[in-house]
Amino acid sequence: MKEKILPALTQYFIWTIGCQMNVADSERLESALSNLGLNAAQNPEDADVIVLNSCVVRQSAEDKVVGMLSSLKSLKEKRPDCVVALMGCMVDARSERLQKRFPHVDVFMQPQQYRPLLDFLGNRIDIDVEGCLVGLTTLKPSISAFIPIIHGCDKFCTFCIIPYRRGRERSRTIFDIVREAELLVARGVKEVTLLGQNVDSYGNDLEKNGDLADLLTSISGVSGLERVRFLTSHPNDMSSRIIDTVASLDKVCEHFNIPFQAGDDNILEAMHRGYTIDSYMSLIDCIRATVPNVSIGTDLIVGFPGESELAFERTLDVLRTVRFDKVHAAAYSERPGTIAFRKLDDTVPLQEKKRRIKLVGEVQEEIATQINAKLLHTMQKVLVEDQERGKWKGRTRNDKLVFLGHPKGYQGKIVDVFIEKTSPWSLQGSITG
Repeated sequence: MKEKILPALTQYFIWTIGCQMNVADSERLESALSNLGLNAAQNPEDADVIVLNSCVVRQSAEDKVVGMLSSLKSLKEKRPDCVVALMGCMVDARSERLQKRFPHVDVFMQPQQYRPLLDFLGNRIDIDVEGCLVGLTTLKPSISAFIPIIHGCDKFCTFCIIPYRRGRERSRTIFDIVREAELLVARGVKEVTLLGQNVDSYGNDLEKNGDLADLLTSISGVSGLERVRFLTSHPNDMSSRIIDTVASLDKVCEHFNIPFQAGDDNILEAMHRGYTIDSYMSLIDCIRATVPNVSIGTDLIVGFPGESELAFERTLDVLRTVRFDKVHAAAYSERPGTIAFRKLDDTVPLQEKKRRIKLVGEVQEEIATQINAKLLHTMQKVLVEDQERGKWKGRTRNDKLVFLGHPKGYQGKIVDVFIEKTSPWSLQGSITG
């Protein structure tokens, strides 16, 4: 019998949803596929290898992943030789359920585990893929790039599936991270964001390595790197040493993202967050007293099981008291496998969750309007990044998005911008000088 000759693998397509860690994971997979000799396709119909990088932190995200998976079924039927892979937080160590539900998927990969796909492709084209896994980083970075510094999470908040999908905390070495930053700078990067589910616990699992403060100091020494950011923080691990280091290093931007999640201590206890609102407020006071001109963002959840109207009002009180620059709010959704799913009833109706999300948005819009209005007719240093809807854009050190008029030739440069218009979500201005 004549052996079947499979079509060549020439193009890949990666669809990504979810957090910055997922974006970074996809960029590293792109690097590995490029090492195999594949090029990026603009759409899945033109690709020989199609990868969906999934998120299941919220039901809405999981629904989008399922929608994309379903849409690929007909494509797989028309082109059975194309390779379909699912990676990310939708995949756990036991993929049998997913295999039964989505039989048209060829490969399932847990977060950061690229090997199953590469081995599958290597067998298909009869090559050893070992070298393709070395030194993975984004191939064509923009002016700003992500660097994951710690994977996984040890906190086990009751609402969160991440520890069950990404595993326990595993830090990379300072040497490895600095080397990646140097490589990115050589490719034109001016700003890096250090990523982790709990970035402040970086280094706790390593001996003789150092903590986040040590890493910030080391990476600030990379020649050609202009700015350093980091996220996301946990209130319990944000030390005074980290805060002092941010204040002392010129390259580290004055912006913190510190989720408080809920304004009621009983809800925080049910979430297993490990702090009180009073201790959270004290942390914010310490940051503002130590770091001049600092901006602060946060995450919160509304409608967690047992959240009464009074408990929700306490969340609004925190917003009004702290006056965050940015707020990311989400309605609680049950996540199978989490402690809350197993032990707590989802008591808040969906319509009530939507009402609370709306109220959070209204309160924060008013606060952000007032904060940003103070920047009108001021000069701000902006790192020009790229274009969006025909306009150039960049960010201030405080992570304010700024749209610019005609900055031809300024991409990748830090420029002085005169702010001519403000809104809750962004600023507009023109380059001076």
